[in-house]
Amino acid sequence: MRRAVLLLSAAFAGLLLGLGVNSSATAQDAFGVHGTLENQQDEPVAGVSITVTDAAGTEIATVQSGEDGTWAVPLEAGGDYVVTLDESTLPDGLVVRNGKPSLEVSISSDRTVLFPLDVQVVGGSPGGDEPSSGGDATEEAPGDGESSSEADTAENGENLAEIEDEGGATRAVSLLVSGLHFGLMIALAAVGLSMVFGTTGLTNFAHGDLVTFGAVMALLFNLTFGVPVWIAAIAAVILGAAFGWVQDWGLWSRLRKRGTGLVSMMIISIGVALLIRNVTLFFVGGERQRYDEFVGQKPWDFGWLVVTPKEVVTGSIALVVCIAVGIALVYTRLGKATRAVADNPSLAASTGIDVNQVVRLVWTIGGGLAAMSGVFLGISDGIKFDMGQHLLLMVFAAVVLGGLGTAFGAFVGAMLIGVFVQLSTLVIAPELKYVGALAVLIIIMLTRPQGILGRRERIG
Repeated sequence: MRRAVLLLSAAFAGLLLGLGVNSSATAQDAFGVHGTLENQQDEPVAGVSITVTDAAGTEIATVQSGEDGTWAVPLEAGGDYVVTLDESTLPDGLVVRNGKPSLEVSISSDRTVLFPLDVQVVGGSPGGDEPSSGGDATEEAPGDGESSSEADTAENGENLAEIEDEGGATRAVSLLVSGLHFGLMIALAAVGLSMVFGTTGLTNFAHGDLVTFGAVMALLFNLTFGVPVWIAAIAAVILGAAFGWVQDWGLWSRLRKRGTGLVSMMIISIGVALLIRNVTLFFVGGERQRYDEFVGQKPWDFGWLVVTPKEVVTGSIALVVCIAVGIALVYTRLGKATRAVADNPSLAASTGIDVNQVVRLVWTIGGGLAAMSGVFLGISDGIKFDMGQHLLLMVFAAVVLGGLGTAFGAFVGAMLIGVFVQLSTLVIAPELKYVGALAVLIIIMLTRPQGILGRRERIG
């Protein structure tokens, strides 16, 4: 019965959330371009003009790099844009390394655009050395009737191809790391949702809005009360856990005692999601907001990998938390009780386990994990009233892919979904990358409904 309910709810989630993929895109739809200009000695280059135009050539804004070399242009909407560096404003002796001062970029989220700078090449050789015109020139001349200019053109073409290959590799590695980070954000929410489903059989459509709740609470502490983001994050996670506890105490436990069916409870969860979402819209507004820290960071450039410090920190914390939850489920008394309730609630109750207390604990943990996911997503992409709604499709896909009702499966599924979604932009438009998650959801439901780590059960 539980699996039938989840399959029904997952299909409903795909239809409900898939309709908004093209219009809203994702939880990561903060728009803007930014970057840092540095010379070969990693010194900032200030006073360089950067112009951003749309696909039709209309100028959006022209900015200059600051004393630290950074620049940023906010955008009102995603789409195709052209970012142009004015080479005439570069210091003497510097040029754009790949000879491309204009870059066409497709914006579906906040994006870093880098212009690698190099020492100007004069006469075909670095450092301004002119080619020799002495008697050795004949020996150095290209053979087979190829002129010197043709040889230089061929060599420059090869160098440009190497640069483009390196850029593609850099993008692939960066997308892989971005996918792992996004997968960890999904995992924080998916583990809680999977635990709730495993212990109660409820497919909670309001779980995505618990993600939004955590981000909004951190925003309240940070902007209203001036609390540093890391303290606001801790407070938001505590409030998210408390909100999960209150939900079970005030609503779900009472419905369970009255014998309310799972389908009815699922529909009620949709109403709860709409309530939370619209209350958030009323008090916070529909505009994307950001914390007053970690908005623009200079990325760490490791050659083939470009990553921001905040991604490393939030991803590391999320990984540690997920590992800690897994260890607690395996080795602690409460964790063993939780797994017993998920396996067979009636049998667990007959052995003396307080099923209601275990379920309430699961709701508390799930609320805290969802709030943490919201805070970390807010640090990366900003806060919006419907950010959790868009993430919910990814969470459902992760739970179904990893295995119904298993926290470990939810983690594995989340990592696979995160990497798949980000790497898919190598071959498809960024606006369509979340359609892949919907496709995975449908394929898994048709071919392996128990998921990767799930087990087969006889129905009926």
